[in-house]
Amino acid sequence: MKKYICTLLLLAFAITTYAQVENTMKTFDPSFAHTVYFWFKNPDNEADRARFEKSLQQFLDNSKFAKTDFIGKPPKASRDVVDGSFTYSLIVTFESAAAQEGYQKEEPHLLFIEECKDLWEKVIVYDSQGIAQ
Repeated sequence: MKKYICTLLLLAFAITTYAQVENTMKTFDPSFAHTVYFWFKNPDNEADRARFEKSLQQFLDNSKFAKTDFIGKPPKASRDVVDGSFTYSLIVTFESAAAQEGYQKEEPHLLFIEECKDLWEKVIVYDSQGIAQ
């Protein structure tokens, strides 16, 4: 039994270590962050959500400029200062403002907007450049 448990622990360690060194994780680039909030016309429509998520993921998978990305939904707010009124959020990082400008004009981004613009009633974008440390 002890040998079985040791083997399982060793296997789990090997799998997690391999995943970390395999370079499958992207590094957050603090140079330029592009944060987008989407408010849907029909936020409870599962078909709309599925279409949006599929199109957005396809766009991000094919972007030449996006370094890292995060797609989120609002959690249940536990404090009054948390705004959970949006349907989805997107955070994308870039190596520079010029790379973010290229992203705005690239075909996968334009296709995503065309495929999904009828889903949202409001979009707010916050762009930020990192401060020197």
